[in-house]
Amino acid sequence: MEEAFWQDRWQNQKIGFHESAPNARLIAHFQALAVPKGAAVFVPLCGKSLDIDWLLAQGHPVIGIEFHEAAVQEVFERLGRGAEVTQIGDLRRYVAGDLTLFCGDFFALTAAQVPEVAAVFDRAALVAIAPERRQAYVDHVKHLCPQVPTLLVSFDYDQSQMQGPPFSVPADMVDQFYGDDVTRKLLQSDPITSPPKICGLGTENVYLLAPVK
Repeated sequence: MEEAFWQDRWQNQKIGFHESAPNARLIAHFQALAVPKGAAVFVPLCGKSLDIDWLLAQGHPVIGIEFHEAAVQEVFERLGRGAEVTQIGDLRRYVAGDLTLFCGDFFALTAAQVPEVAAVFDRAALVAIAPERRQAYVDHVKHLCPQVPTLLVSFDYDQSQMQGPPFSVPADMVDQFYGDDVTRKLLQSDPITSPPKICGLGTENVYLLAPVK
């Protein structure tokens, strides 16, 4: 996850990945996840995403994790919620009603801390992770949230044109990381329009990853 790199990006406000509105692809395709009414959604590496606000407004509890604490605090401030803060091992847990955000190392999160999650929304996590850590990331997501569908937003572009992040994670890589225990369905594919530095380089793709029962 290269925490030092991302902490620097946050501290210097180099956060072109942060959107000023809920993600349009989440809104367009959330129904494909078939999340039961009132069921929770897990948002890994959530930052201060407004997707959290949108999911809560649809009546879904949100569990997320982010290592930049100021981003976590900003979410609760934006929503006008006073959080109960608890230190759990190496993680700090912020809770207010149906919103739970952990601050710290993603790999320190345990399955017991992510109970009864019905779906995963990954907009800026997999594409932000260095290539050598992607498989470990996917394996940990599947450990935390077994047998639930994922809505994945990914990029497909010529990696030689830019070092990343965000990195190119085309369909064949998605298949490699997630394996045969999920099916992948392409829901949308458009020219990349954000974040700015990779505009026009390739396609931004939305996949539904459904567990094979």
